[in-house]
Amino acid sequence: MGPPSNLLSLLVALAAVFASLYLINPIPQFLNNFTYFTLTALSPASAYLAKPLTWNFHRHHKKYPDNGNTDSICDDFPPGTPPPDTNTTSYLCVDRKGCCNFTTVQAAVNAVPNLSVQRTIIWINSGMYYEKVIVPKTKPNITFQGQGYTSTAIAWNDTALSANGTFYSASVQVFASNFIAKNISFMNLAPMPSPGAVGAQAVAIRVSGDQSEFRGCGFFGAQDTLHDDKGRHYFKDCYIQGSIDFIFGNARSLYENCQIVSIANPVPVGQKSINGAVTAHGRVSGDENTGFAFVNSTIGGNGRIWLGRAWRPYSRVVFAFTLMSDIIAPEGWNDFNDPSRDQTIFYGEYNCSGPGANTNLRAPYVQKLNDTQVLAFINTTFIDGDQWLETSK
Repeated sequence: MGPPSNLLSLLVALAAVFASLYLINPIPQFLNNFTYFTLTALSPASAYLAKPLTWNFHRHHKKYPDNGNTDSICDDFPPGTPPPDTNTTSYLCVDRKGCCNFTTVQAAVNAVPNLSVQRTIIWINSGMYYEKVIVPKTKPNITFQGQGYTSTAIAWNDTALSANGTFYSASVQVFASNFIAKNISFMNLAPMPSPGAVGAQAVAIRVSGDQSEFRGCGFFGAQDTLHDDKGRHYFKDCYIQGSIDFIFGNARSLYENCQIVSIANPVPVGQKSINGAVTAHGRVSGDENTGFAFVNSTIGGNGRIWLGRAWRPYSRVVFAFTLMSDIIAPEGWNDFNDPSRDQTIFYGEYNCSGPGANTNLRAPYVQKLNDTQVLAFINTTFIDGDQWLETSK
């Protein structure tokens, strides 16, 4: 779903996001940063949200001093941005007001030379960039550098129905290797669907390249928010929001110090219905070295949800040292209602805490890992991080 979209659909999408953040977001200042948005007509037939969200975004208004001179909207643009290129790094700059090289993220990506061995840092100023972005396989070694995940965001509102498939609904699709994102959010603004809705999956980002790193990033959506598709990936200090299977795919990924928030509808006291799941890992064979590992993270929000369900028969997910709220159902996990998968899935927990971490009533196939078993999952060796992580070089 993209322009030309009607105004009503955009308002509904934004209302869903606003409502979800208001209801469950445990970071009060995040809501306070939604300061204003304005409408502007771009064509006689349609209207769009020119500034859908402004969070911490700076308002660059023209000023009119007493002498009648007009100051530029770029007067408060950070000096020295972008920095000069070096022998190993090139810099590009994106600002939606036109204060540097590019006004869209995609234009900056397109300007990166194909198959460059240099790192290209795309510095993205505060603002909402309402566009669909693709980083193709021919553009490795790119960094998206935002100004904070509550200040800089890329957003779109496609769904599986509008994009002809869940995989193609992502607001941002990364196929290149050695991609890095820092201090930026990825959002899908499609309305939150009810469980079982057809074609309502709406991905914020699809990560399909090897050796991708995300630090201080936000991922906002509902069903299928983060498509952790394939490759080795690292997520550190990130905020991940969704409702159903909102971290899914067949990558080998480590999530460290991340905040995981369910926006599933609240379940009345006494009801035992399930209306969400954090993960849906897609390992199809025991020979695949893939899986999701969550370490020193937190899970909260609304709903009554599972830690994961077995999207594929060899699904593999581990939670360690993670604080779990009471939204986690006692059984913890689901075999996709296929008991034949109970012998092949690998779901493990280790030294987790909180009311949702009680393992006494867990499904029988869930493994309560010991000190030796968990070692393979709790640090960057799980993703061969010593070979490629930026901090390891």
